[in-house]
Amino acid sequence: MSLRHHITRPLIEQNPITLQILGICSALAVTTSLTTALTMSVALTLVLCGSAAVISLIRHHIPGSIRLIVQITIIASMVIVIDEFLQAYAFQISQRLSIFVGLIVTNCLVLGRAEAFAMRNPVLPSVLDGLGNGLGYSLILLIVGAIRELLGAGTLMGRTILTTQAEGGWFQPLDLMQLAPSAFFIIALLIWVIRTVWTRQVETTEYPLRTGAERRQP
Repeated sequence: MSLRHHITRPLIEQNPITLQILGICSALAVTTSLTTALTMSVALTLVLCGSAAVISLIRHHIPGSIRLIVQITIIASMVIVIDEFLQAYAFQISQRLSIFVGLIVTNCLVLGRAEAFAMRNPVLPSVLDGLGNGLGYSLILLIVGAIRELLGAGTLMGRTILTTQAEGGWFQPLDLMQLAPSAFFIIALLIWVIRTVWTRQVETTEYPLRTGAERRQP
């Protein structure tokens, strides 16, 4: 696989959310606005790239029996640094994200890429793989965040796009968009659209459907 494919494949073809269903919890929780979705996306992408670089660099020196502990320790250290940075320089956003930045440590996407790729490949491909998966994750979060904020508040990044009735306009915000289930429905719709266009992502059934005549046969 070329280095370019490490970045491009996770965008749609191997997207960690729509295909692998990884990192779905944060996608439901932090996408009430485009600002929080963007902040979470940047934080997770930095952790993915940084942890991939460090783990790949020392992979030959990590005993197999404790490799997961070492990986989690490296990931947790980077998450702590990013969380402290947000609290120092973007306190309001840090408060809005609540515990979800800290929960990057338990995000299946980060640990999964570290174990499946960084532990088996050189530094540059590992960093690019982390970047590609981070961008794929970010793409979905930004789409969901933009839809939820626009339809739920009539704004994008805090700026008014659709003037609400309370402010003398015509738009009535949809309260459902501020609830987590709305993100679930939007992601499900994205999965349906992607698999309609990209039919290679459609899973084959384990047991093929039979016709009525076939079912009646002994």
